[in-house]
Amino acid sequence: MHTQSVISKNTKEEISSRKRELRKKVLKIRTRNLALQILVAIVIFGLWEFLADQQIIDKFFFSSPSAVFMHIVEWFTEGTSQGPLYIHFIVTFEETILSFIIGVSLGVLGGYVLGRNELLSAVLGPYIQMLNALPRVVLAPIFILWLGLGMPSKVALGVTLTFFVVFFNAFQGVREVDKNLVNNARLLGANKRQLARHVIIPSALTWILSSLHSSFGFALVGAVVGEFIGATKGLGFLISQAQGAFDTAGVFAGMVLLSITALGANWAVSKLEKRFIAWRYVRQ
Repeated sequence: MHTQSVISKNTKEEISSRKRELRKKVLKIRTRNLALQILVAIVIFGLWEFLADQQIIDKFFFSSPSAVFMHIVEWFTEGTSQGPLYIHFIVTFEETILSFIIGVSLGVLGGYVLGRNELLSAVLGPYIQMLNALPRVVLAPIFILWLGLGMPSKVALGVTLTFFVVFFNAFQGVREVDKNLVNNARLLGANKRQLARHVIIPSALTWILSSLHSSFGFALVGAVVGEFIGATKGLGFLISQAQGAFDTAGVFAGMVLLSITALGANWAVSKLEKRFIAWRYVRQ
């Protein structure tokens, strides 16, 4: 018994030691990647600032990182010419989130239904392909005409951009489910609801979650493009106003804020992906 206890203790210590080594290795890799990312940013913005200061590029057309940064600070501290910055940010964020949620929900539902039904897939497939081929950005003026300058028109455009990204991934994920797994579940007495909940959707989850990274970006694009074409609030509206006033720094400032928002959303989606399909990250 004493010998078994010693062996068990040694095994636990070895496992703990390996875990610490793996954590150190992961931390080292992440630190290296972050350092390289910061280095790339320094090189790009440093070169941009240098070229602008030396008048190699025209500041009127290209502005400079320092001018863009000061513009953002001014927006935060003093507000914009169209009101406080946070109001515009909240409007764009709400439009994006609504577009994302509705587009993802409809995409997953449509992909599942058509993926499981051969008849519907054959009948509706060509029409979905045709709609997907349309340049949805040109629908923005139509949505504004139908729904006005408010939030509904921006959400509608964002949904049309988000839906197809998620739909095709969900459709393919449902089609790729192992037939033997489905048949075994049926043999064990699983009904359609249990089959969908415990077999099909979990198997297609990798496909669905992988589409969320790009679908949020499309939702953001839909909101901003709609605001750019016709709106009274939002970051896209601010960019449009800055462009109309030939304020290059204002245009870049709006783009920076949108990029930061997209990066934050991508981080959140990555965390969600790790939460639901943790088996993909065992190697980390």
